Amino acid sequence: MNNLQNDAFFFHNEEDENNFNLKEFLYKYLAYWKWFAISFFVALLCAFFYLKTQTPIYNISSSILIKDDKKGMGQDDMLKQLDMFSSTKVVDNEIEILKSYSLMEKVVKGLNLQVSYFSKGRFKNEQLYYKSPIKLQVLKASSLIYEEPLTVNIVNPKIIEINGKRFPLNQVISTKYGILKANLTGESKDITNFEISISPIETITQSLINNIKIEPSSKMSSVLLLSIQDAKPNRGKDVLNKLVEVYNNAGLEDKNKAAANTLIFIDERLKLISGDLTDVEKTVQNYKSQQGITDISAASQVFLENVQQTDNQLNQVKIQQSVLKGIEDYIKNKKEGSGTVPSTLGIDDPTMLKLIESLSELETQRSRMLQMVKTDNPMVVALDEQIQGIKSGINENIQTIKKSLSITRASLESQNRQVEGMIRSVPVKERQLVDITRQQGIKNNLYIYLLQKREETALSYASAVSDSRTVDEARSNNTPIKPVPKKIYLLFALVGLAIPFGSIYIIDLLNDKIQSRRDIEKATKATILGEISYSSQENDVIMIQKGRTAVAEQIRALRTNLSFLSPGKGVQSVLFTSSMSGEGKSFISLNLGASLALTEKKTIILELDLRKPKLHAALNMPNESGLSNYLIGKVEISDIIKEIPDQKNYYIITCGPIPPNPSELLINGRLEELIINLRSRFDYIILDAPPIGLVTDAQILETQADATLFVIRHDYTPKERLKLFNTFYKDKKFKNLNLIFNAVKQGGRYGYGYGYGYGYGYGYYEQDKTSKTNA
Repeated sequence: MNNLQNDAFFFHNEEDENNFNLKEFLYKYLAYWKWFAISFFVALLCAFFYLKTQTPIYNISSSILIKDDKKGMGQDDMLKQLDMFSSTKVVDNEIEILKSYSLMEKVVKGLNLQVSYFSKGRFKNEQLYYKSPIKLQVLKASSLIYEEPLTVNIVNPKIIEINGKRFPLNQVISTKYGILKANLTGESKDITNFEISISPIETITQSLINNIKIEPSSKMSSVLLLSIQDAKPNRGKDVLNKLVEVYNNAGLEDKNKAAANTLIFIDERLKLISGDLTDVEKTVQNYKSQQGITDISAASQVFLENVQQTDNQLNQVKIQQSVLKGIEDYIKNKKEGSGTVPSTLGIDDPTMLKLIESLSELETQRSRMLQMVKTDNPMVVALDEQIQGIKSGINENIQTIKKSLSITRASLESQNRQVEGMIRSVPVKERQLVDITRQQGIKNNLYIYLLQKREETALSYASAVSDSRTVDEARSNNTPIKPVPKKIYLLFALVGLAIPFGSIYIIDLLNDKIQSRRDIEKATKATILGEISYSSQENDVIMIQKGRTAVAEQIRALRTNLSFLSPGKGVQSVLFTSSMSGEGKSFISLNLGASLALTEKKTIILELDLRKPKLHAALNMPNESGLSNYLIGKVEISDIIKEIPDQKNYYIITCGPIPPNPSELLINGRLEELIINLRSRFDYIILDAPPIGLVTDAQILETQADATLFVIRHDYTPKERLKLFNTFYKDKKFKNLNLIFNAVKQGGRYGYGYGYGYGYGYGYYEQDKTSKTNA
């Protein structure tokens, strides 16, 4: 039958190893429910204070449309349509421009974002922004201003106190922090004490660049979505709106560069011609006064009108040649693809104008890109190649136009010479007046022409429109995006549950003591003959007489299981041992003997632990003589057998005086005679031996026993000791070697429970203090 039991336990072990015991898992952690409850409550409390100390962050967004004026059906545009990524590249460039340092720096300076205002609160400092009672202007900062915040106190409408020193309001003041100026805003008059933090413009600018998010609304769209996260929604709105404004202004400045250069060119020419015209008019007036001529004749008037018409055409040709000369000089001198595109005044060739417009756009793209990358960047190199290609085309076109203008100029000059020949037939005085008047007409017509072009250019300059349009102005949600209270409470709650869970798991992981029956079954295939619950009743040595308690019932179950160890033969002598002191072998052996005595069987227990005896002390019995005296031949058997008080049919042989050589006494032969004598006089013999892991006494006594019960204690015996037991079990060094699992703390945090008490209504013995009884 013992083999059948071993086979049953073997299959039971495999099943336990492969299956997860949910009930055991829950019992282990639910026993610490107070830990979980306290940790959960503390976590929620921490979440509450955490939310109080955190500044809510809002999301602010806006959108702009990047206009595309190149979607025509001309030949060049049709070729561009073949490049499906051209629009995306333009949008990507505009995104980089919007996130450029130069634009964001203008935003920071325009909104004075380097200065932050804070009012002191109970849990955190509240940012004031536009609600600040004063506006501080940093006209010239020193390094000290960035090292610590300024504590400000408004004493009265005319006096302000900064870090303990008083200064006048609404005036430029000189402090150790630099030259400042503080003006009252009229906002938040109830706030008189607050702090001002000044940060370097570079730091705030870079922070905004990192914080802002710009992306197209879709892959094929030219609408850009701008968003930023800020503690103050109004500040976030101002940043986005100001950024769009600065971006549009920068675009207009780029578009108006050519017009501005043309205006400069015209103004310079007007100054020169205005002076020449004044001189000529004075010459005409002086000549008429000196010669007494009031006007020229009708024939001379006809000659003058003809020559003036030719002169006007010739002047326009000369202006065009001058402009071409400027463009040619620009092409030759600017070899690196950079610079300002020259004026195109008077040039009406469509090819030339188109090439110059393309050159201007590429120059603008290059200047923007250089704000973000270096000149050796592949994108800049590609732009440089395009610019050089367009300049080559412009140069070829210039040569063609110059040839055409040279022919036109030669023809006009030939016509002038013919008219001048006719003028020579006019009388001398009148001819001289015609010459002077002719010069006056040339200068006057040129002056009028330049004034007309100036007004046209100024009108073009003023009517320039940005290439972007605001779709939605900056707006924010009323609900902050972070922190989200529900998520914070959930996160802290999970952490509050995870901390005790992890602590228990780590403690359990680091615990090398035997915690459950499963630990035993994983280490050995030996039969667990009995399981004894933990008890805190320290003064009760013999529990069996307590009646129907859980421990008493478990002792009775052990007594019953003892009869199955050797079917047909029976077990008369039982050896109790363990791996170390304190595992409870003496307690179990004493109580098993008492249980056997209750069945009207004469039972005797031998205190064979001759080194650290405990039985006689636990029973308060004298120990003047005992086994040690018998083994050395000084007393007889009848002299050392003592009846245990209040225990019918239950006797004991105490150890006697502790000898210096216990092992030698056990092998001198008298112990074997003693056991033979006791077998004839008693029904059961209980041998309480010393721990097997410390001395060899138990192995010596094994020959006198019919069965050996090895005691291990829950949450006390190291798991490593099971290896020693399994070695004895495999090598069969002890007859009928079985296990007893002692002092088991049932249910609860140990994940262990029994059925002994369920049917009888026994309660669990789960105590928090260490019991000496089971030891």
